[in-house]
Amino acid sequence: MAFRGICSLTVFSSVLLLSFSFSFVAPVTSFAAETGHAVSYNQAVLDDGDIGVPEAIIEIAASTNGDDINDPLEPVNRVIFEFNEFLQDVLLRPIAKFYNENVNLTVRQAISNFLDNLSAPVILANDILQGEFDRAMTTFGRAFINTTMGMAGIADVAAEMGIEEHDEDFGQTLAVYGVEEGFYLVLPIFGPSNPRDAIGKLLVDPYLDPVGRWLDNTARETIAWTSTGARSIDEYADILDELNQVKKTSVDYYAAIRSLYRQKRKAEIGNGSELELPPIPNLGYSLAPQDFDQPLADVN
Repeated sequence: MAFRGICSLTVFSSVLLLSFSFSFVAPVTSFAAETGHAVSYNQAVLDDGDIGVPEAIIEIAASTNGDDINDPLEPVNRVIFEFNEFLQDVLLRPIAKFYNENVNLTVRQAISNFLDNLSAPVILANDILQGEFDRAMTTFGRAFINTTMGMAGIADVAAEMGIEEHDEDFGQTLAVYGVEEGFYLVLPIFGPSNPRDAIGKLLVDPYLDPVGRWLDNTARETIAWTSTGARSIDEYADILDELNQVKKTSVDYYAAIRSLYRQKRKAEIGNGSELELPPIPNLGYSLAPQDFDQPLADVN
């Protein structure tokens, strides 16, 4: 009946079992150091003088010792990371490029707004679970305004009224209650994660999504998968240029993404941060796309 839920559970169980199995045998030392590769994690991203990457990104993407230590599955993670990169090269990047070049910006923004509005119930539920009732009222207000005045969310009327959006997920909720992130984990297709966030993403958040559950319970798997695909393409298309720029200027792209992901999650768990990180492919966690005018990196 819940085909998507079963698939998610199967993928999650398999990956988590594999991760825990390898955690007993995988070295804690850096993969680059072990193989003798000349990689400096303190300079994961560099300004090559051609792209013009702001100096802020060099500092933001730099991995600290704390970031590097908790990656005992690095050799396995790198293999999965390269597999994900292969899928992105042959599938997501071409589709995203075609989408950006052939779909009008106004239409793309309307699609983004609509998908963003569909994510409101999950955000609202996690706001309440975290005891953030003011933020819950903001989420409810945005959903109500955009669903009614914004034609089912196609127009972000709430933002024009000064009611800004925010994202929440069950991984953040667990963190609020003191659950540690655990070791760094790269999931097939889904990308950067850790056991805490993977549990929230694959097992809990889908059950907080009434639209998704209705589609599953009424045997509308085709619509459900179409929606999932649309979210992925929309998100990836919006960060394509910035992601390519980060990749081009990275000494170690894997290390850069790892550091950016961890800092991004810390900022999200803190319900806002003065640090704005470059976008990374994190399919399924942030269903709402980035701002079309978002800079590569900025420190306020």
